[in-house]
Amino acid sequence: QVQLVESGGGAVQAGGSLRLSCAASGRTFSSSPMAWFRQAPGKEREFVAAIPWSTDDTVYADSVKGRFTISRDNAKNMLYLQMNSLKAEDTAVYYCAAGPKYGNTRVVGTAYAYWGQGTQVTVSS
Repeated sequence: QVQLVESGGGAVQAGGSLRLSCAASGRTFSSSPMAWFRQAPGKEREFVAAIPWSTDDTVYADSVKGRFTISRDNAKNMLYLQMNSLKAEDTAVYYCAAGPKYGNTRVVGTAYAYWGQGTQVTVSS
């Protein structure tokens, strides 16, 4: 059974930092693109960042570029999101997602077959 489990969310003041982790189990995702999405209350889910399986050519939403860093540890089957200089508008539930084997890095949620349950990030101003 494939599972993605996020952790590391919490409450932080504006300007602070958090590091989200996503633990994958049930299969290895070393050959799959992975991504972070988020959904704020009353808003649609939006793309945050993605990392391909074969290179370091990461992709970021403009709203987080320069503040967030996505990374992965294939040996541990883990995905991370380092979030710095957090803003109130970063408040959302954050989800990790995994795409198909050898798939391309995509910014649309429909490209990812596996999803975690989400972790809440709350940034107070």
